[in-house]
Amino acid sequence: MKIVIVGASGTMGQYLADVLENENYEVIKASRSSEEIQVDTTSTQSIEEMFAKIGAFDALISTAGETFVGTWKNLNDKTFKKGIEGKMMGQINLVLIGQHYINPKGSFTLITGALTHEPQINFANASAANGAVEGFVRAAAIELQNGIRINAVSPTVIENSPHYFPYFPGEIPTTMKQLEFGFKKSLFGAVTGHIIKP
Repeated sequence: MKIVIVGASGTMGQYLADVLENENYEVIKASRSSEEIQVDTTSTQSIEEMFAKIGAFDALISTAGETFVGTWKNLNDKTFKKGIEGKMMGQINLVLIGQHYINPKGSFTLITGALTHEPQINFANASAANGAVEGFVRAAAIELQNGIRINAVSPTVIENSPHYFPYFPGEIPTTMKQLEFGFKKSLFGAVTGHIIKP
């Protein structure tokens, strides 16, 4: 099984790549700084070039997508575009372009987060981008062809990112093992159009 991980240089992506490689899956690691495959998900040309290099694959995991994190007074058209171009359109384009390369009965798994329904101060951009991605996942699930599935994993703050804990008061962090099984449910299960909350 050939699995592409976009965002493989980040905390979640690195963890998932290690787990899946240890289980003897073929893992293709892609990110802006990857030594293997470099991709800028805000550029459709870069995404096209990535898929052309990779060729046919069985599953794609995205843990990528920047958003603007900051005070409300600094939120404007320019700063808001960070999440629109990064987390929202970046992930949507991975699917729109990737559908032409993925093998039949393959799967896409995108990343959103609890901020969709539990907003926190400084994260309005992320909440909006997450909500858009989740809407896309539900809609794409009823239109993708050839048995291709799509889901999103929606954790709260993850345990390996303690620098974010102060922004999520009262939230119990998602463990890396919970995150792993959330992604595995999408990768190896039968569900589609689901928002998986590990």
